[in-house]
Amino acid sequence: MKFVVPTTAGDDSTLVRDRIFGVVLPLALWAALACGPASAQTLYKYQGDNGEWIYSDRPPEGGRSAEVRSIAQGIRRGSVEISDEFTGGGLQFTASNRFHAPVEVTLVFDSITGVEFPHPDDDLRWVVPARSTIELFDLPILGTVDVPSVSYRWVYLPGDPNSVPATDQTYRLPYAVGTSFPITQTYPDSLTHRTRDSMYAVDFAMPVGTDVVAAREGIVFDVASTNFSGGPDADQYADLANLIRILHDDGTFAVYAHLNWNTIRVRPGDRVSAGEYIADSGNTGFSSGPHLHFAVQRNLGMRVESVPVTFRGPNALPVTPSTGAELTAHP
Repeated sequence: MKFVVPTTAGDDSTLVRDRIFGVVLPLALWAALACGPASAQTLYKYQGDNGEWIYSDRPPEGGRSAEVRSIAQGIRRGSVEISDEFTGGGLQFTASNRFHAPVEVTLVFDSITGVEFPHPDDDLRWVVPARSTIELFDLPILGTVDVPSVSYRWVYLPGDPNSVPATDQTYRLPYAVGTSFPITQTYPDSLTHRTRDSMYAVDFAMPVGTDVVAAREGIVFDVASTNFSGGPDADQYADLANLIRILHDDGTFAVYAHLNWNTIRVRPGDRVSAGEYIADSGNTGFSSGPHLHFAVQRNLGMRVESVPVTFRGPNALPVTPSTGAELTAHP
């Protein structure tokens, strides 16, 4: 794998599983919230024939000198699991949320044998608080069945749809005070932000390695930090952006994406202040050039949507982002 950084200067989210009583069979996985074992990866940084910086997991050919880095992998990320237990009188369902943020989860049954089917009017959706396990419901056994059989799937999204976002919130610009960077795309002039979760996202063009700071106080609940490849092919790179998700006190959450590898300085569970350094900008994932993708999102009931944002301008006055504008960060 090789990633070339030019000399000049686009998630969301479900996990679906199928469970046949006692056996879990994965159907699909939301890569942005996956977790894996801790490991290490070697990164080689060197210059190409045209002076461009090349980052690769393989050493350069021809004896060319390279800077060698060890990239720590495996920041433990959250997960959501639904399990069932045969109690003798039926099946008891439980949901466990390992994220440092609430999640909304919905359950879909494909087949049920030996226990009562849920009532058609039952809304099989629950909000599971952060870092908690809750009992969902019971399905009573039918007749004299020894072992019931069920097949079901669940889907989850971050956030609590019952939360009430602040209507007068102004965000710090997500970079150091006194620095300025141009906006390459945002609503309504976006080229690639065409989904509900990214409609109001803001892309700031900035060199790889620029300090990224938290735009608002909150709790880090998701981190992806081990990718170092990127490019304009959405099919190839869509799930490879390094990112940080931070939950705000009003239930919204911010996404900072395309971050540089091995530079993230926060972990899930950390509480950060507005203006606190959290990572370096990069060019990972689906990206046509080095930039920071910033979006504020909320859960509206099993769908995540981005929300409009304003930034703090001179004299603390709110500034609405627009494509082509170059904004200077203020305290």
